[in-house]
Amino acid sequence: MAARYDSEQKSDQPARTYRANVPQMIEVCSLEELPPGKVRLVRVEDLEIGVINCRGTIYAIEDRCSHDNGPLAEGELDQESCTIECPRHGSRFDLRTGKPKTLPAYLPVDTFPVIIEDNVIKLEVE
Repeated sequence: MAARYDSEQKSDQPARTYRANVPQMIEVCSLEELPPGKVRLVRVEDLEIGVINCRGTIYAIEDRCSHDNGPLAEGELDQESCTIECPRHGSRFDLRTGKPKTLPAYLPVDTFPVIIEDNVIKLEVE
């Protein structure tokens, strides 16, 4: 049986307002300012994102170890495996997926789409 909507029916509940999460485009820097092996920290409101050039590919990863909130952007970058090591307890995170490769971390961190436009690195952040 199909539900019927009665336009005359009144409700004591307030109308719901829905707000779509529209991604913001954040300019980081030019490609020349982030050569291979370098990391740049970007702050978007209360979120810190590590923007990393690993062997010529730009990645963006949440700057927070899922084990104890350590600053990933301060860790050692392994360009061969495209991972970054948390400086506190040594968990390594895959820059492509945000997934930890070693313990003690076992939960992934967020990654963000990177767009290169007119030689400028941009992030898409919700």
